[in-house]
Amino acid sequence: MSTNKIVLPVPLKTAVLFLVFNRPNTTTKVFEIIRQAKPPRLYVACDGPREGNDEDKEKVIKAREIATKVDWPCKVKTLFRDKNLGCKKGVSNAITWFFEHEEQGIILEDDCVPHLDFFPFCEDLLDRYAEDERVSAISGNNFQNGKWRGDASYYFSKYSHIWGWASWRRAWKNYQGDIKFWPEWSNSKAWLNYMPDKVERKDWKKIFDQVYAGQIDSWAYPWTTSIWYKNGLTATPNVNLVSNIGFGKDATHTFSENDKSANAPAQEIGTIIHPAEIKRNIEADRYNFDNFFDGANKRFPRNFFKLPKRIIKYFLRKFNFLNKIKKNKKL
Repeated sequence: MSTNKIVLPVPLKTAVLFLVFNRPNTTTKVFEIIRQAKPPRLYVACDGPREGNDEDKEKVIKAREIATKVDWPCKVKTLFRDKNLGCKKGVSNAITWFFEHEEQGIILEDDCVPHLDFFPFCEDLLDRYAEDERVSAISGNNFQNGKWRGDASYYFSKYSHIWGWASWRRAWKNYQGDIKFWPEWSNSKAWLNYMPDKVERKDWKKIFDQVYAGQIDSWAYPWTTSIWYKNGLTATPNVNLVSNIGFGKDATHTFSENDKSANAPAQEIGTIIHPAEIKRNIEADRYNFDNFFDGANKRFPRNFFKLPKRIIKYFLRKFNFLNKIKKNKKL
């Protein structure tokens, strides 16, 4: 192990990509922390307002103004779309644009408020693993509920949480939004070996099948799939460094304000202790799937007790569907 003391404030040399859209309130909170970190280069990307949504237009303009009010020595580049590309293409294209200009960098969305320690943590690890193909990303998130993994400040996971993260051009070049490799890989021994847990494998196969079929407008799932396909790992802090404040009705995916990961406080990490080896923490990943991804409720015996509820929901959906057909026929 080796240590590296973080003393704040530290002048960053790493660029930041700030992804904003139509939430000026959360954008203000995230930008305030970016302003304190003072990155030397700030890239601001914003998708266009959704067609026919006048409220979007006003909020998008405000968010763009907030995200570019730089009052420190900094080069600012912007990618402002006129038309809305959607979550998948809007974000992934922005990240590609970012890495066309930068070899490595930090990425924050407009609802992810980091602790100041997040920036030097990412910068340290970006430099340390810059040429190590085994490491694909650095996350600012921890969902281990206080369980410390290993004897270092961070551990390595197959899960790449993206509520505040960092990566390299060399890793992002492996991103495939259409995951064309999925049909062949999902039927291979390599996939079975990579995902030996049957419950976990079934759960992710269902998601990736939908992604491949174009049924989910997300860049994050293809990013996860692409990392896994290349056997990449994500450096994950042993404390949570970024708080997601974006849960609510105006969110794209995180609707429930009662979600247990909503508004999880960001903490300081202090002195960085590096792990002695690059090795996936299987126990942490199992805990992550069972708790963050609700895997525990998909295993026996919990799934057995939830069966009646699932059956009721199924028949309710079927009943509503048939009623809708009857109404349409009457019309």
